[in-house]
Amino acid sequence: MIITLKDGSKKEYASPMSIIDIAKDISEGLARAACVGEVDGEVCDLRTVVDNDAEVNILTFDSDAGKHAYRHTCSHVLAEAVKNLYPDAKMTIGPSIDNGFYYDFDMPALTREDLDKIEAEMKKIIKRGDAITRFTLPRDEAIKLFQERNEPYKVELIEDLPEDEIISFYQQGDFIELCAGPHLMSTKQIKAFKLTSSSGAYWRGDEHNKMLTRIYGTAFNKKADLEEYLEYLADIKNRDHNRLGREMELFTTVDIIGQGLPLFMPKGTKMIQKLQRWIEDLEDYEWGYVRTRTPLMAKSTLYKISDHWYHYKDGMFVFGYDNIDELNNAEDATREIRGLEDLSLIENDADANAFALRPMTCPFQYYVYKAKQHSYRDLPYRMGETSTLFRNEDSGEMHGLTRVRQFTISEGHLVCTPEQIDEEFKNCVKLAKYCLTTLGLDGDVTYRMSKWDPENPGKYLGTAEEWDKVESAMREILDEIGLDYTEASGEAAFYGPKLDIQAKNVYGKEDTMITIQLDMFLAERYDMYYIDKNGEKKRPYIIHRTSLGCYERTLAWLIEKYSGNFPTWLCAEQVRILPISDKYQDYAEEIFAELRRNGVDVTIDSSSERIGYKIRKAQMEKLPYMLVVGQQEAENKTVSVRSRFEGDEGSKPLSEFVNAICEEIRTKAIREKKVSEEEKKDK
Repeated sequence: MIITLKDGSKKEYASPMSIIDIAKDISEGLARAACVGEVDGEVCDLRTVVDNDAEVNILTFDSDAGKHAYRHTCSHVLAEAVKNLYPDAKMTIGPSIDNGFYYDFDMPALTREDLDKIEAEMKKIIKRGDAITRFTLPRDEAIKLFQERNEPYKVELIEDLPEDEIISFYQQGDFIELCAGPHLMSTKQIKAFKLTSSSGAYWRGDEHNKMLTRIYGTAFNKKADLEEYLEYLADIKNRDHNRLGREMELFTTVDIIGQGLPLFMPKGTKMIQKLQRWIEDLEDYEWGYVRTRTPLMAKSTLYKISDHWYHYKDGMFVFGYDNIDELNNAEDATREIRGLEDLSLIENDADANAFALRPMTCPFQYYVYKAKQHSYRDLPYRMGETSTLFRNEDSGEMHGLTRVRQFTISEGHLVCTPEQIDEEFKNCVKLAKYCLTTLGLDGDVTYRMSKWDPENPGKYLGTAEEWDKVESAMREILDEIGLDYTEASGEAAFYGPKLDIQAKNVYGKEDTMITIQLDMFLAERYDMYYIDKNGEKKRPYIIHRTSLGCYERTLAWLIEKYSGNFPTWLCAEQVRILPISDKYQDYAEEIFAELRRNGVDVTIDSSSERIGYKIRKAQMEKLPYMLVVGQQEAENKTVSVRSRFEGDEGSKPLSEFVNAICEEIRTKAIREKKVSEEEKKDK
């Protein structure tokens, strides 16, 4: 047989060869580094025997498939170690993931000390260096095997497979694991690993199932790479908004209030206030928006007209209805209503007394538009609102400020003529990009055109032809802008495609930060119209958009981006005055009054602590500026400026400092920390 290698060279063999033997024939060093193989594009074990002409590629840890097999093998070692130490623990699943692996066990929660013990046991297993072998069994024998080993979760997994399925297993020593593979040849190949944390996780991700104990770990083929990654983990832990935001007293949560309902402390509230005032003034005075204020709840009728009720009801907080079965029966009577001629049936629903906290604002703003007749001269009609919304998120989905049950967004809806839609959509993108640039976040986002799923048309309003038309129009707009974007099927809203601006948190989880949507159906469903040049009624086009997105999520993003060292204009406390002693309190208050007159958020540290302590305290609190004042400053009407950008900036006239910081705040400048030559060398 002829084996074609990755570089195009060929090897000829007279008999079948395993991939590991082919690797050895190429190079002993390659064989030692090999993790898995690839035969005609399909990843497989190094144990796999090739018996005909094929393209063969030997994959090391440097490849994604190599990392997967390496870390998946480490998860098996973890499972063996846990079973050795905790024989009553029940195994479930243990996949590799980005940058590591995890394994879920039915067992009590673990401490860091427990993880250290498991690590020590794993090292013993790796040192022993058992060969890893693969075997298969018919389904009934596979079930019997794990019944005898008292592993009910494994039995459940096998019972979900077809009756004629041949089940594969991997064995190292006496440890046997249900697995499709591929895996390393021996546990001894694992060079460096670390168990990083443990947490709770529901069996099969279903909150109705039992809570399991999940152990996370990571593994590398070089100790230096592991140490570098652990340093990275320490850094992102320090930047995790859920921890840092609490330490900085920006927000907190209280169990008795409820999960996903954060309390903003005075500092966090001040930051949200600054963001909100900036966005509202920006939209109203520079982009021509009118501002609305609409209710936080409405009858279910409102959501049924738009179809939101049928798409979002499970995620809504519904109340004011005594008999939930009757409510569901009433829904069934109107579920298939789609056309305008049937809306009267919706309005006369039996469940008209059912109310829901709003998960979106669009239907409310549509009635603001409908409150009076509009002509084409009134359009585009841009409505903006700082909207508080409610989503009944699953408890397992909520995290800090990024996913909560009550949140506030910079929401807006633009009612346009067909001729205006192109320019208005482009301006929505331009506004969103301006907001991101001002906050220093523009380089941290990706753009996604979210389309409908033609394989599942029941999730959406309209026909395939209508969706193709509006998606083509959006694609043309994005291409004209020159936006670098990807496309994703199945991510559109049920009433139209959208541009989603995506960002990742410190742990790599991606969230939608800003969205701009084209709506081609709801104007008809709410009977919205305008009078055109000929005096005829016409349906408008609608754009749903946010300029900044969710304030809570944006604050979380900013905390992690800047590690709490926010741009000066956003800081709840921008300047702290540090008098050397009580003798200079009067001058400190004079400075305080001058800065407050100029709109600067300033405080005075009047404590009796020494000045060195006051400076260190202010630095720990990540303040942009500290003004040290003593006898010389009081006599000369100056301030001794210290900043987190340059450290000691020297003595300056008070007026000069006031002018400089006011300009920095007005322009929303992002002042970078000055890096010394020694720090550059260290980096």
